[in-house]
Amino acid sequence: MSKAIKRILIVDDEEDLCEILQFNLESEGYETEVAYSAEEALQKDLSRFNLLLLDVMMGKMSGFKLIDTVRRELKLDVPVIFLTAKSEENDLLTGFNLGADDYITKPYSLKELIARVKVALKRSVPISENEKAKVLHYEQVVLDLEAKSLMIDDEKVELTLKEFQILCLLFENKNKIFSRDEILERIWGDSVVVTNRTVDVNITRLRKKLKQYGEYLKNRPGLGYYFET
Repeated sequence: MSKAIKRILIVDDEEDLCEILQFNLESEGYETEVAYSAEEALQKDLSRFNLLLLDVMMGKMSGFKLIDTVRRELKLDVPVIFLTAKSEENDLLTGFNLGADDYITKPYSLKELIARVKVALKRSVPISENEKAKVLHYEQVVLDLEAKSLMIDDEKVELTLKEFQILCLLFENKNKIFSRDEILERIWGDSVVVTNRTVDVNITRLRKKLKQYGEYLKNRPGLGYYFET
Protein backbone atom coordinates (compact mmCIF):
# COMPACT_ATOMS: atom_id res chain seq x y z
CA MET A 1 0.00 0.00 0.00
CA SER A 2 1.42 3.40 -0.96
CA LYS A 3 1.93 6.00 1.72
CA ALA A 4 -0.36 9.02 1.80
CA ILE A 5 1.27 12.10 0.36
CA LYS A 6 2.00 14.76 2.97
CA ARG A 7 0.65 18.25 2.38
CA ILE A 8 2.69 21.29 3.40
CA LEU A 9 1.52 24.91 3.56
CA ILE A 10 4.21 27.57 3.08
CA VAL A 11 3.30 30.95 4.58
CA ASP A 12 5.77 33.70 3.67
CA ASP A 13 5.49 37.11 2.03
CA GLU A 14 8.67 36.54 -0.04
CA GLU A 15 7.40 35.14 -3.32
CA ASP A 16 10.84 34.09 -4.60
CA LEU A 17 11.52 32.13 -1.41
CA CYS A 18 8.12 30.44 -1.60
CA GLU A 19 8.83 29.37 -5.17
CA ILE A 20 12.18 27.85 -4.17
CA LEU A 21 10.64 26.03 -1.21
CA GLN A 22 7.78 24.73 -3.31
CA PHE A 23 10.10 23.37 -5.98
CA ASN A 24 12.39 21.59 -3.53
CA LEU A 25 9.65 20.18 -1.32
CA GLU A 26 7.68 18.90 -4.30
CA SER A 27 10.90 17.31 -5.59
CA GLU A 28 10.90 15.34 -2.33
CA GLY A 29 7.39 14.07 -3.04
CA TYR A 30 5.35 16.48 -0.90
CA GLU A 31 2.28 18.41 -2.01
CA THR A 32 2.59 22.13 -1.31
CA GLU A 33 0.44 25.23 -1.26
CA VAL A 34 1.47 28.83 -0.65
CA ALA A 35 -0.07 31.72 1.26
CA TYR A 36 1.66 35.10 1.08
CA SER A 37 0.22 36.32 4.39
CA ALA A 38 -1.16 34.95 7.62
CA GLU A 39 -4.56 36.29 6.68
CA GLU A 40 -4.50 34.37 3.39
CA ALA A 41 -3.45 31.21 5.25
CA LEU A 42 -6.46 31.47 7.56
CA GLN A 43 -8.77 31.47 4.55
CA LYS A 44 -7.63 27.91 3.81
CA ASP A 45 -8.77 24.70 5.50
CA LEU A 46 -5.67 24.26 7.63
CA SER A 47 -6.81 20.87 8.87
CA ARG A 48 -5.92 19.52 5.40
CA PHE A 49 -2.21 20.08 5.96
CA ASN A 50 0.33 17.84 7.66
CA LEU A 51 2.83 20.67 8.26
CA LEU A 52 2.94 24.48 8.27
CA LEU A 53 6.10 26.43 7.36
CA LEU A 54 5.65 29.95 8.74
CA ASP A 55 7.60 33.15 8.42
CA VAL A 56 7.50 35.29 11.59
CA MET A 57 7.46 38.85 10.25
CA MET A 58 4.59 39.25 7.77
CA GLY A 59 2.35 42.25 7.14
CA LYS A 60 -0.34 42.96 9.73
CA MET A 61 -0.48 39.48 11.27
CA SER A 62 2.77 37.83 12.34
CA GLY A 63 3.59 34.14 12.26
CA PHE A 64 3.38 34.16 16.07
CA LYS A 65 -0.20 35.45 15.91
CA LEU A 66 -1.05 32.89 13.24
CA ILE A 67 0.16 29.90 15.26
CA ASP A 68 -1.63 31.26 18.33
CA THR A 69 -4.84 31.32 16.29
CA VAL A 70 -4.18 27.83 14.95
CA ARG A 71 -3.62 26.40 18.43
CA ARG A 72 -6.14 28.35 20.55
CA GLU A 73 -9.03 29.07 18.19
CA LEU A 74 -8.84 26.36 15.53
CA LYS A 75 -7.62 23.74 18.06
CA LEU A 76 -5.24 22.18 15.52
CA ASP A 77 -2.09 20.33 16.54
CA VAL A 78 -0.57 20.31 13.04
CA PRO A 79 3.27 20.52 13.23
CA VAL A 80 4.67 24.03 12.71
CA ILE A 81 8.17 25.11 11.69
CA PHE A 82 9.12 28.79 11.82
CA LEU A 83 11.39 30.18 9.09
CA THR A 84 12.76 33.51 10.21
CA ALA A 85 15.72 35.87 10.45
CA LYS A 86 14.95 36.42 14.16
CA SER A 87 17.32 34.29 16.25
CA GLU A 88 17.24 35.82 19.75
CA GLU A 89 16.50 33.36 22.59
CA ASN A 90 13.34 35.24 23.58
CA ASP A 91 11.99 34.88 20.03
CA LEU A 92 12.84 31.17 20.03
CA LEU A 93 11.05 30.66 23.35
CA THR A 94 8.05 32.65 22.14
CA GLY A 95 7.74 30.35 19.15
CA PHE A 96 8.03 27.18 21.21
CA ASN A 97 5.69 28.49 23.91
CA LEU A 98 3.04 29.05 21.24
CA GLY A 99 3.36 25.43 20.12
CA ALA A 100 6.01 25.45 17.37
CA ASP A 101 7.87 22.21 16.66
CA ASP A 102 11.01 23.75 15.18
CA TYR A 103 12.60 27.12 14.47
CA ILE A 104 14.99 27.59 11.54
CA THR A 105 16.87 30.87 11.19
CA LYS A 106 17.67 32.41 7.82
CA PRO A 107 19.82 31.84 5.91
CA TYR A 108 19.56 28.07 5.99
CA SER A 109 20.45 25.25 3.61
CA LEU A 110 17.65 23.50 1.77
CA LYS A 111 19.10 20.13 2.84
CA GLU A 112 18.78 21.18 6.49
CA LEU A 113 15.23 22.40 5.98
CA ILE A 114 14.13 19.19 4.26
CA ALA A 115 15.75 17.12 7.01
CA ARG A 116 13.85 19.06 9.67
CA VAL A 117 10.61 18.77 7.72
CA LYS A 118 11.03 14.99 7.71
CA VAL A 119 11.70 14.98 11.46
CA ALA A 120 8.64 17.13 12.19
CA LEU A 121 6.38 14.94 10.04
CA LYS A 122 7.75 11.77 11.60
CA ARG A 123 7.18 13.09 15.13
CA SER A 124 3.63 14.18 14.39
CA VAL A 125 2.40 10.58 14.60
CA PRO A 126 1.43 9.06 17.98
CA ILE A 127 4.62 8.46 19.93
CA SER A 128 3.58 5.32 21.79
CA GLU A 129 5.63 2.27 20.87
CA ASN A 130 2.86 0.04 22.21
CA GLU A 131 0.37 0.30 19.35
CA LYS A 132 -2.13 -1.88 21.18
CA ALA A 133 -2.44 0.67 23.97
CA LYS A 134 -4.73 3.33 22.55
CA VAL A 135 -5.75 4.85 25.88
CA LEU A 136 -3.58 5.42 28.96
CA HIS A 137 -5.04 6.32 32.32
CA TYR A 138 -4.08 6.90 35.93
CA GLU A 139 -6.76 7.79 38.46
CA GLN A 140 -8.88 10.41 36.63
CA VAL A 141 -6.20 11.33 34.08
CA VAL A 142 -6.90 9.77 30.66
CA LEU A 143 -4.70 10.08 27.56
CA ASP A 144 -6.19 9.05 24.21
CA LEU A 145 -3.24 8.32 21.91
CA GLU A 146 -5.26 8.26 18.71
CA ALA A 147 -7.17 11.47 19.35
CA LYS A 148 -4.12 13.06 21.03
CA SER A 149 -6.43 14.27 23.78
CA LEU A 150 -6.26 14.61 27.55
CA MET A 151 -9.27 14.17 29.83
CA ILE A 152 -9.20 15.06 33.53
CA ASP A 153 -12.23 14.26 35.66
CA ASP A 154 -14.20 13.73 32.41
CA GLU A 155 -13.32 17.21 31.11
CA LYS A 156 -11.15 17.75 28.03
CA VAL A 157 -7.93 19.69 28.56
CA GLU A 158 -6.33 21.40 25.55
CA LEU A 159 -2.63 20.60 25.00
CA THR A 160 -0.14 21.59 22.34
CA LEU A 161 1.39 18.69 20.40
CA LYS A 162 4.67 18.97 22.31
CA GLU A 163 2.91 19.08 25.67
CA PHE A 164 0.98 15.96 24.72
CA GLN A 165 4.13 14.14 23.57
CA ILE A 166 6.05 15.01 26.75
CA LEU A 167 3.14 13.90 28.92
CA CYS A 168 2.85 10.63 26.96
CA LEU A 169 6.56 9.95 27.37
CA LEU A 170 6.45 10.44 31.13
CA PHE A 171 3.03 8.80 31.51
CA GLU A 172 4.03 5.63 29.65
CA ASN A 173 7.21 5.35 31.70
CA LYS A 174 5.90 6.15 35.17
CA ASN A 175 8.57 6.69 37.86
CA LYS A 176 11.35 6.65 35.23
CA ILE A 177 13.47 9.80 35.26
CA PHE A 178 14.21 11.51 31.93
CA SER A 179 16.88 14.20 31.76
CA ARG A 180 16.14 17.42 29.91
CA ASP A 181 18.50 16.31 27.14
CA GLU A 182 16.68 12.98 26.80
CA ILE A 183 13.34 14.75 26.54
CA LEU A 184 14.70 17.17 23.95
CA GLU A 185 16.11 14.30 21.88
CA ARG A 186 12.96 12.18 22.04
CA ILE A 187 10.45 14.96 21.46
CA TRP A 188 12.29 17.53 19.33
CA GLY A 189 14.99 15.36 17.74
CA ASP A 190 18.73 15.76 17.30
CA SER A 191 18.41 18.12 14.32
CA VAL A 192 16.39 20.71 16.24
CA VAL A 193 18.29 23.32 18.22
CA VAL A 194 16.37 24.20 21.38
CA THR A 195 17.45 24.91 24.94
CA ASN A 196 16.84 22.97 28.15
CA ARG A 197 14.69 25.88 29.25
CA THR A 198 12.16 24.87 26.60
CA VAL A 199 11.55 21.62 28.49
CA ASP A 200 11.06 23.53 31.76
CA VAL A 201 8.54 25.87 30.12
CA ASN A 202 6.50 22.95 28.76
CA ILE A 203 6.58 21.09 32.09
CA THR A 204 5.41 24.24 33.92
CA ARG A 205 2.46 24.58 31.55
CA LEU A 206 1.65 20.88 31.87
CA ARG A 207 1.55 21.10 35.67
CA LYS A 208 -0.99 23.92 35.46
CA LYS A 209 -3.14 22.08 32.92
CA LEU A 210 -3.08 18.87 34.98
CA LYS A 211 -4.64 20.84 37.85
CA GLN A 212 -4.55 18.81 41.08
CA TYR A 213 -2.67 16.05 39.27
CA GLY A 214 0.17 18.40 38.37
CA GLU A 215 1.94 17.36 41.55
CA TYR A 216 2.62 13.97 39.94
CA LEU A 217 5.04 15.64 37.51
CA LYS A 218 8.17 15.59 39.62
CA ASN A 219 11.64 17.04 39.16
CA ARG A 220 14.68 15.31 40.61
CA PRO A 221 17.30 18.10 40.87
CA GLY A 222 20.28 17.40 38.66
CA LEU A 223 18.60 14.37 37.07
CA GLY A 224 15.37 15.28 35.33
CA TYR A 225 11.59 14.85 35.24
CA TYR A 226 9.28 11.89 35.86
CA PHE A 227 5.64 11.01 36.47
CA GLU A 228 5.34 9.65 40.00
CA THR A 229 2.81 7.01 40.98
